[in-house]
Amino acid sequence: MHKIILASQSPRRKQLMEAAELTFNIIIADVDETNPPGMPGKEVPEYLAKKKAAAIEQQVHNAIIIAADTIVLLDDEILGKPKDEADAISILTKLSGRKHEVITGVCMQRGDKQICFSTTTEVYFRSLTTEQIKHYVVNYQPYDKAGAYAIQEWIGMIGIEKIDGDYYNVMGLPIGEIIPLLMEEFTY
Repeated sequence: MHKIILASQSPRRKQLMEAAELTFNIIIADVDETNPPGMPGKEVPEYLAKKKAAAIEQQVHNAIIIAADTIVLLDDEILGKPKDEADAISILTKLSGRKHEVITGVCMQRGDKQICFSTTTEVYFRSLTTEQIKHYVVNYQPYDKAGAYAIQEWIGMIGIEKIDGDYYNVMGLPIGEIIPLLMEEFTY
């Protein structure tokens, strides 16, 4: 059995890997997370996941690397992690009453073998009041979350009308797609 390396500092990705009962270590990929100018938003997560996997591949040998990057895309605009409280409120105000896409790019690699893919989930937000948005930002401080929210927190319960796609993808890792690949392609 090969060792698994999760190339992420995301507590949500760690939680999902643990819930899937995978044994793994975490090594954080120190890469520049800017994307080339003109790259379509839908391609950015997989591009960044590949960069992270490549950075870790240089450090470890014969391990299965799982690298991921998640973005929130609203009308072709990438809504990243908020810089501060005002930015988080602004982002959530943009998402209020609208549909957006959560796209996670995943790159799994062991040696020369590399499998990369993206998973997209459509998320439909109800119209949120200014008070609801401020309550969430002040109490949950979503500064480390793309799109300034976490589906599994209070805002997801009161603000999300429905999703079309993988719930765990919105949390940051399409674990249901990763497990079969681990077993079939990497014989974990």
